[in-house]
Amino acid sequence: MIEVRDLYDYSDIRGLTHATMFVAHVARATLVLGGSQSVDVVNSSTLSSTSIRRRRGGGGLVLLRPDDIWVDWWVPADDARWAKDVHASSYRAGGWWAEALDGNLEGVLSVHQGSLTGDPSLRLVCFAGRGPGEVFVDDRKVVGLTQWRVREGTFLSTVFPREDTRVITDYLVTVPEGLTEALPSYSSVSLDASSLLDRLAELSGPWERRDVFLTD
Repeated sequence: MIEVRDLYDYSDIRGLTHATMFVAHVARATLVLGGSQSVDVVNSSTLSSTSIRRRRGGGGLVLLRPDDIWVDWWVPADDARWAKDVHASSYRAGGWWAEALDGNLEGVLSVHQGSLTGDPSLRLVCFAGRGPGEVFVDDRKVVGLTQWRVREGTFLSTVFPREDTRVITDYLVTVPEGLTEALPSYSSVSLDASSLLDRLAELSGPWERRDVFLTD
């Protein structure tokens, strides 16, 4: 049986009274399941040294690697950046990313407006769909986004992969027809991660910052 741990201590997050920006770091490849996603989609024989976690919120499976940039924001319900409208929260976070990435990537940046779209059979993988607030360069998704909403606030979860996302299909029990073609096929993104994180914090802040290190 595959052991799945939470990405965070979510009870701790719900107790935070200050707006907080989380930056997650992984020592090795880590599969992250959506909140309601079954671990049965993962082929346990392919995991080897890859660990598996679960985040709160919707969306599909994400493969997080050491060079990827995973940024989450906790927005308490009494913070000015909190929005009752679910899509408005996503659009705002996507806008932060788009502005921070502007000038760093070739192509036309856009933030998806509207509801979740795409073939439902492909949505088991985050980067094969198109959701509110997610960031695209031309037709390639470059920032995946989901959120978890509770009485105390909203938790916005985002990831910017810096390597080919198609590798995730190696971990699946079944690869739906068309999934590989639906995933972004870039091979490497070169930018200064530290400067990008500082820019994100500047555009979206102020925040308390927490660095989270996943070592297993």
